[in-house]
Amino acid sequence: MANTNLDLDEVNHKLRLVTAEHVVQWAAEIFGDGLMMTSSFGVQSAVMLHLVTRVVPDIPVIWIDTGFNFPETYTFGEDLTKRLGLNLKVYQSDLSPARMVAIHGRLWEQGKRGLDRYDVIRKIEPRDRAFQDLGVKSWFSGLRRDQTQFRKMLRKVEYFGSVVKIHPILDWTSEDVDAYLKQHDLPYHPLREKGYTSIGDWHSTKPSEGGSDSRDGRFQGLKQECGLHLPQSEAEIASRDSSGL
Repeated sequence: MANTNLDLDEVNHKLRLVTAEHVVQWAAEIFGDGLMMTSSFGVQSAVMLHLVTRVVPDIPVIWIDTGFNFPETYTFGEDLTKRLGLNLKVYQSDLSPARMVAIHGRLWEQGKRGLDRYDVIRKIEPRDRAFQDLGVKSWFSGLRRDQTQFRKMLRKVEYFGSVVKIHPILDWTSEDVDAYLKQHDLPYHPLREKGYTSIGDWHSTKPSEGGSDSRDGRFQGLKQECGLHLPQSEAEIASRDSSGL
């Protein structure tokens, strides 16, 4: 695998005007078998899964399964895995859903503090374990600038702790996503037809008001990010802030 001590300013300048496919190809050349991607099998997940696996067919696809997904999400995930031939790796918390509720209560009903603790147990710890197990050096993510305030600050290539995080479709709009899905005959999550524009766990997701492409139906409006994509340590936060992002 090539040297991954990157000059982020230089890399982002180089990639600022290239296509999403070119970003994926660049990452494949730089990181080789240290690449992976995550997917929540959400509304538009087929885009990134198709885009990346066309270039890196056997890339590990990590699904952090909270155990609280909608039934439609599980069937959608199975269907896309078979259709695209995904190298799927499912990771879950060591604490079962029933045991977590028995010990900690319904964390999603305990305000932002409860939701944050829920994220650590059900999402962040399994993610970190997956990264360690798979020797992850670089992480593809389908975040877009038009989704949340935090995401507006991102660049196509960032450090996330010791991992390099890559956002090939960061500059895409909802119209770009629609066009890609149509061009390649790819499906949306089935709950989109019921007004869901962003889909997470059943207890913290509702249809979006007005049917806009937003995350206003998530986490009772208390936050927009699930925690997987946010810096976790004070050092990571300071690093991000010092970069001007």
